[in-house]
Amino acid sequence: MRIGELASLVGITTRAVRHYHRIGLLPEPTRQSNGYREYSLRDAVELARVRRLSELGLSLDEVRAVLAEDAGRDLVEVLQELDADLARQEEGIQQRRARLAQLLRQAENDGRLSSQAPVSPELAALFEEMARTADRLPGPESAMAAKERELLALLETSAPDGHQNWLTGLMETLSADPDAVSRAYVVYALLDELADASETDPRVQAAAVAMADSMPPETLIAIGASEIPDLDATEGFAAVFFADFSPAQTAAVRRALELLKERAR
Repeated sequence: MRIGELASLVGITTRAVRHYHRIGLLPEPTRQSNGYREYSLRDAVELARVRRLSELGLSLDEVRAVLAEDAGRDLVEVLQELDADLARQEEGIQQRRARLAQLLRQAENDGRLSSQAPVSPELAALFEEMARTADRLPGPESAMAAKERELLALLETSAPDGHQNWLTGLMETLSADPDAVSRAYVVYALLDELADASETDPRVQAAAVAMADSMPPETLIAIGASEIPDLDATEGFAAVFFADFSPAQTAAVRRALELLKERAR
């Protein structure tokens, strides 16, 4: 096949093919007597791999290194790996489309998207339940409840690996128990009251106990004490977590985590 056919088959431009030749990323085939390059199926496979690897975020130097490791491999083996690459990308696309579909449903139902979107379907469902609970309560929504949603979205996206099981357990607790979100709003109200309080305020202990009591024992046992996050640090993720908390609210959350660790042992 000619260079135009090759480029069209792989889905790139002839200019890109020539650039790959110039930098040595794609071997240039021997020209025929008429002066045209004649490309084979293997050339198409190699070029497709260059494109796939580039789409995965690898630099051209990194792509070159990967291709060098593949040199001499059987064509069937290369094709199988390319097919596996495509399958992984297809799965990723399906997952992203599922999340987009959930967001579109939320937009159609509510007429808007939450400021925390996009999040996983599980977390979005929890946020919807929180919104329904808030609508049933008198007055404006709890400031701590709004902050909780922001923190949960942050945890899901960028929490350290050690906090992911904790997040999963928390979400399962709130989702499985129909009264869990209502109880959570009681805790939010207690924390709201600590916005201007000192760390020595007796209400700190009451709020901590209420938070710890909101986590069922069976969930604690399933998670384990080692999975409960340690937020004593003054920098990194813990610093971000407590950035908007008052001293009394911070003390209450830390005390609640201590109680949960004790109960999970």
